Amino acid sequence: MKRYLFALFLALAALPSTAGPVSFTGSIRLRPEIWNWFDGEADGSYAYMGNILRMSVSQQAKGYDWQIEFAAPFLLQMPTNAIAPAPQGQFGLGATYSASNDNRNNAMSLFPKQGFVRWKGLFGAAGQSLRIGRFEFIDGAEATPKDATLAALKRDRVNQRIVGSFGWSHVGRSFDGFQYLGSFDKGKTTLTLVSALPTRGAFQVDGWGNLKVAVNYLALTRQYGAGRNAGEFRGLAIYYQDWRHIVKTDSRPLAVRQRDLNNIRVTTYGGHWIHKTETGAGSWDFVGYGLGQFGDWGRIGHRAWTLNTELGWQPKALPKWKPWLRGGYFHGSGDENPNDNKHNTFFQVLPTPRPFARFPFYDMVNNEDFFANLIVRPHKNWTVRGEFHALRLASRNDLWYLGGGAYQPWTFGYVGRSASGARSLANQWDMSVDWNVNARVNLNGYVGYADGKAVMERIYPKGTNATFGYLELNYKF
Repeated sequence: MKRYLFALFLALAALPSTAGPVSFTGSIRLRPEIWNWFDGEADGSYAYMGNILRMSVSQQAKGYDWQIEFAAPFLLQMPTNAIAPAPQGQFGLGATYSASNDNRNNAMSLFPKQGFVRWKGLFGAAGQSLRIGRFEFIDGAEATPKDATLAALKRDRVNQRIVGSFGWSHVGRSFDGFQYLGSFDKGKTTLTLVSALPTRGAFQVDGWGNLKVAVNYLALTRQYGAGRNAGEFRGLAIYYQDWRHIVKTDSRPLAVRQRDLNNIRVTTYGGHWIHKTETGAGSWDFVGYGLGQFGDWGRIGHRAWTLNTELGWQPKALPKWKPWLRGGYFHGSGDENPNDNKHNTFFQVLPTPRPFARFPFYDMVNNEDFFANLIVRPHKNWTVRGEFHALRLASRNDLWYLGGGAYQPWTFGYVGRSASGARSLANQWDMSVDWNVNARVNLNGYVGYADGKAVMERIYPKGTNATFGYLELNYKF
């Protein structure tokens, strides 16, 4: 890492000196969390404080820009008694943070979050750029629709499902590598190519080094229409390789998995379609998202898929509240037979799971989700949102999974619990309130409740309900 920073400083010194002034910016996020996990053999009722300070220096020029950013996460009063023997495992994310930081009660660190140089106007074209170094990357976010509805749909329901910065976690994830971005046809078409190694982080406060994991991303995005009818298509391909040689999380017997330390090589392909239509009854929108996967899961073959469909309506009634009703269905494939030398569980790669699982006790792996939500915006600075999810496993012969991908050399990144043949996971309700106080300050709060079903009854017989809530302050300076 020292060699990496030295090379970055040499690159900055070699740049022309015709840029504008150097800018200093930063932010701090404070978030106390309260957990009451499903009842079991450990203490799942606790509160702890997760915080992160980010400080950045950057400079803009006509032909290039650069940025160096450091992050300092500090976690306080993490629980050290919230882990039970299998299958109950870690009771909420407070237990995950503690386990990922040597079972400490408090942990903090300072590390380079970003450090890159970006050359703009490649080949004489204003819309082409090349970024090299350490940076944050969110799949899908390389192109933002001009329409406000489409932009919100893409931000909240499409971006970072497969590759993300995991920014909701108290540490996050960055990537060491390069990103090419090409914008053509007056910004309607965007070509993106990324090849990078993800860094440590997410739940581990030490984010200095990277992992023996590589991700290569290629996407073509096309926007169409305007006004009453508009939309966007994206086709993507992602090649992921993991050569950490650690025990994988899947439904095979432990003895079999311990003998299989071969590499994971998985290609994900597919894309999304979002569309908005204005009618006399209001604005209607649609989200379609589908992916297929093939490759090698260690010594066995990998074939999996996922599908997501959503429909939304913003009626013209109650204009002061601006209601937005949405509903949909998600399916992430599971493995029906753990003994057939085939792995059919959808692999979520390196996502930011939280936008799609606001109460983070599940993700897109072996999951079936019927969901609905209501958003109201009584003021330009206020957003209130409520959701309902009916959750069950896609395959009763597979595991109940949760996680966000690789973040440590010795930790796989996903955990799985045996459902003992059950399928129904939980019904979940939640509500959040978001208040943009001003341009620098944001306050938001969240509370979620999970009514556990058959899967939880088998794993947590003492109590199958759980709650999670937090208050968060974001301040930019």
